[in-house]
This record gives sequence, C-alpha cells and structure tokens, in this order.
Amino acid sequence: MWIYEKKLIYPVKNLRPNARMAKLIAMLLGGPNGEMTASTTYLNQRYCMPVGCVQATLTDIGTEELSHVEMLSVMLKMLLNGCSKDELRAAGMDGWAAEFGDCPFPANWNRESWTAAYVGTTGDPIANIANDMAAEEKARAGYEGVIRMCDDPDTIGALQFLREREIVHYQRFGEALQILYNYYDSKKCF
Repeated sequence: MWIYEKKLIYPVKNLRPNARMAKLIAMLLGGPNGEMTASTTYLNQRYCMPVGCVQATLTDIGTEELSHVEMLSVMLKMLLNGCSKDELRAAGMDGWAAEFGDCPFPANWNRESWTAAYVGTTGDPIANIANDMAAEEKARAGYEGVIRMCDDPDTIGALQFLREREIVHYQRFGEALQILYNYYDSKKCF
C-alpha cells in the first residue's frame, strides 16, 4: 500500500543545539494545533466521508502530516542534542530533558502530553472539512510565528517548507469542501 523511503520529506541539515527553538518546535509537533493533531484528525475523519475522492484527500494529507511529525521530531532531537543544563533551564526545557532526554515526544512546550481531545471530528462531513481548513490556517500561522523567532537559516528553510505545505493542504480542503457541497446539492429533490 505505501512505500516508506528512509529520507525526510525535506532534508534537515544538522541543526546546532538551541533549547529555545526546540521548545517552539515542540509546540508545532504536539500542541493543540500541531502536526500530531492534524494527522490524527484527518486519518480519523476519512472513515465517515461519503465521497471517495474526499476520503482519498484526507488519507493523502493525513499521511503527509505524519511525515511532518517525523521531520519535526528529527529537528527537535537535533536542537536538544548537546544543549547544556543552563541552556535547557533558560529555555524552560530542563523538565523536558529530565523526562524525555533529547527524544521527541508528542507534547507541547510545557510538556503537556498530546491528547485525543485535540482531534476535531464531528458527524458532519462539511463541518469536518471546514474545521480542517481552519486547522491548516492555524498551523500556517504557528509556523510563521516560529519563523519570526528563528535566526538559523537551516531551521527557517525547513519551517518554510512545512508552512508552504499547510497552504497547499488548505487549498485541497477547499476543493474537497466544494465537492461535498456539490454532492449534497445533487441529493436534494424538490
């Protein structure tokens, strides 16, 4: 069904240790608007979509979001690896390092574990896709916020790539929403 290539969706160079940036990357990974939430939401919603091509869109984007999880996890590990105790304390990441070491974990910047309560799924396909469009915009805004806080060109390049993918996902969900409207309009009999 899938072919896994042992390379990231975007090449991440060896990032120099930066505990403050790691804290921000953790938000993008396991926060309420993070990639764990997006992938779980989309892969869950696909089962209740009445139109096959919208199911396929959710599967494709949900799977790509998992590659974003992988990319952010690699970045988080690189950014934490080699940080001193003082750097970790100054960034508020000493608790993270004590609990997880330099390993990525689906949690936000305050070590609050990712929760399924973040998943936005309803029984209404149109509400789900509208929610997904909003989620992509929140993710885009999150990436832009982190990029503004960053001064490393390699980290910025990786984050810009992920930001651009959020824009594409938003556009695909807009197309999916129109497909759903057309589907439901075709079912109306007067």
